[in-house]
Amino acid sequence: MEKLDYPYEDFLTDTKILTQKIEWEFDTIIAIARGGLSLAQLLGEYYDLRAVYSINTIGYEDTQKLDSVQVFNLPQLEDAKSALIVDDIVDSGDTLIEVLKVLSEVYPHVTFKTASLFYKKSAKIAPNW
Repeated sequence: MEKLDYPYEDFLTDTKILTQKIEWEFDTIIAIARGGLSLAQLLGEYYDLRAVYSINTIGYEDTQKLDSVQVFNLPQLEDAKSALIVDDIVDSGDTLIEVLKVLSEVYPHVTFKTASLFYKKSAKIAPNW
């Protein structure tokens, strides 16, 4: 898999720009591991939230895309009311669609919205921010 050059300073700048776009109050942040972990940590610091969790997905075997996305290690969200799901990029959109489906089924009382630093216009779903 090709590694891209994305300097940390650019990541910080892009994260700050993202925070300026999010106009929604949330009490929980959920990172899609691994790409969303650093973003979730920074957003947790910025919004002064301790309720920062991660969720795991498997959509690829090495570089081969699987037929379906597996979602596991769901966080405990019984006390959450609104959660921001974050990832570094929305590529095909399959992972984000499945994460939203699974979390909404398990936690129907929680409102979920999404944010990513990048997304492809060809994705099946666009993040809210």
